Amino acid sequence: MALSVGTKAPEFTVKDTNGNTVSLSDFAGKTVVMYFYPKDDTPGCTKEAQSFRDNYAEYQGKDMVVLGVSMDDETSHKAFTEKYGLPFQLLADVDGTITKAYDVEGGGYSKRVTYIIDAEGNISHVDDKVKTDSHAKDILEVIGTK
Repeated sequence: MALSVGTKAPEFTVKDTNGNTVSLSDFAGKTVVMYFYPKDDTPGCTKEAQSFRDNYAEYQGKDMVVLGVSMDDETSHKAFTEKYGLPFQLLADVDGTITKAYDVEGGGYSKRVTYIIDAEGNISHVDDKVKTDSHAKDILEVIGTK
């Protein structure tokens, strides 16, 4: 079961697509859209990533950060990012630490769940019924109503 709205988002430190160290605390004061997905370069995960890519300008205009998280490594993330021109960071949760902390472990992969984390670091929305092709727009609608 995913974490609940109102829960303090678990802190993490991990490598991103480019081998940079990323921590949740790096984004204090911003809204963070952290979407977990099973695997790079699979049909549903590609649609979801493209949805965020195609709507990315709207996220930037709202001072928001998009983070994609899967248990793939940096090399896989880099290839996925380059193949589809993804403008946001993918986090390499190779040991499943973030996946477990956010309670989305699916047996060797991350379940498809998205968390919106507010500027204070609390979970303000959980989406565990993701429609991959419209997900980025769906999340923008949720944020627009908050």
